[in-house]
Amino acid sequence: MSTPPSLTAANPVAGTERKAGRLVALAVLASLLASTCCVLPLVLVLVGITGAWMSTLVAMKPLTPYAITVCVGALGWAGWLLFKPARACDIQDGNCATTRPAMRRVFLVCALLIALLLSFPLFAPLFY
Repeated sequence: MSTPPSLTAANPVAGTERKAGRLVALAVLASLLASTCCVLPLVLVLVGITGAWMSTLVAMKPLTPYAITVCVGALGWAGWLLFKPARACDIQDGNCATTRPAMRRVFLVCALLIALLLSFPLFAPLFY
């Protein structure tokens, strides 16, 4: 008596989504780092963290191009993992039908948030 392959092998769909979720989280963190001049101080003040030290966040401005590169790279890799055709879907279990669309929605929401964060320095001068 043999066990079904879905019980013996790790589910590649869940592993792909877990990796994509980590990449999206990395992209969000990198976009926050890339926007240290504008958005991060605002977020810290809204959370309740204040102080004169926040003016020193401008010293991180030279890291912005590297953070943008990491952000776009991680977001692109996560998008490639999520939107490529799945190799192995368990039709009986239905993992692809329920989890992949949900993770794609999370990816799209995070991509919109990241686009706003990265474009904020471009349209911020219009408000002040």
